[in-house]
Amino acid sequence: MANTRALNEGDANAMQSPQEYTHSTVWKDLLAVVKIGIVNSNLITTFTGLWLALHFMGKGFLDNLHIVFFALFGSALIIAGSCSLNNYIDRDIDHLMERTKSRPTVTGRMEPKRVLWLGIFLVMIGTLSLLMTTVTAAIIGLIGVFTYVFLYTMWSKRNNTLNTVIGSVSGAVPPVIGWTAVDSNFHVVPLVLFLLMFIWQPPHFLALAMKRAEEYRAAGIPMLPVVHGFGITKRQMVVWVACLLPLPFYLFSLGIPFLVIATLLNIGWLALGLAGFKMKDDLKWAKWMFIYSLNYLTILFVAMVIVTID
Repeated sequence: MANTRALNEGDANAMQSPQEYTHSTVWKDLLAVVKIGIVNSNLITTFTGLWLALHFMGKGFLDNLHIVFFALFGSALIIAGSCSLNNYIDRDIDHLMERTKSRPTVTGRMEPKRVLWLGIFLVMIGTLSLLMTTVTAAIIGLIGVFTYVFLYTMWSKRNNTLNTVIGSVSGAVPPVIGWTAVDSNFHVVPLVLFLLMFIWQPPHFLALAMKRAEEYRAAGIPMLPVVHGFGITKRQMVVWVACLLPLPFYLFSLGIPFLVIATLLNIGWLALGLAGFKMKDDLKWAKWMFIYSLNYLTILFVAMVIVTID
């Protein structure tokens, strides 16, 4: 019976149409081109900004589901579109790096022109979606697109070590998009959220750059560890982490529990950063810093939502 079942299963697999296989492959390639992991992680920060705006403005979540939808849908599309354009622009160097050599734009599974037009289309539809909330949200979204595509991907990434800092601007706008989708007026909370995201990114991406230093060197990308070495990179990472310490106190209105959680996270990250000066294995330390940064961001932004649930 077991052999018969295996044979039947084999027949079923053999009978799977090429069209079904193609559809599955195309979908996976599409998700790779839009960098779905980046889209999902940025939606967490977008939602947090939106949630906090509703909280501080005294507006109900269920009463504003249309704003929630258009803000998250629009943010997802402009981020996905920006990542598609990044794939299109970087296709000439992606084959040189282990991390990016299997991208559809490198392997030829997706035509470059299709990726280009996909990116433009997604940004356009995403911007229209954000316009359904506020003009400010749409403008901030376009600022993020411009920074990521032109200032980072097309210019600074290939020319100077400040590329990480410049690219951090685009990564810091999602929570501001979320906030301004509800309230387009200036407020200290979205400013602090922007600063948190902006300052968090250099130590996060420099840790990755240390792990992938030889790949970046082969691709000719002037990341800080490649140009100036691990010593200077480690010092800069610690300085960036230290700059996070005072920021939670500007969000004192979120309550003592949040301040405690955020401060402990900051102290823990700083302690790990300082420990790097004594560790002999720089790559192992960079791996720990990278993992800590991911958990730091998730815990911090989820905590902001939890402490403001009425």
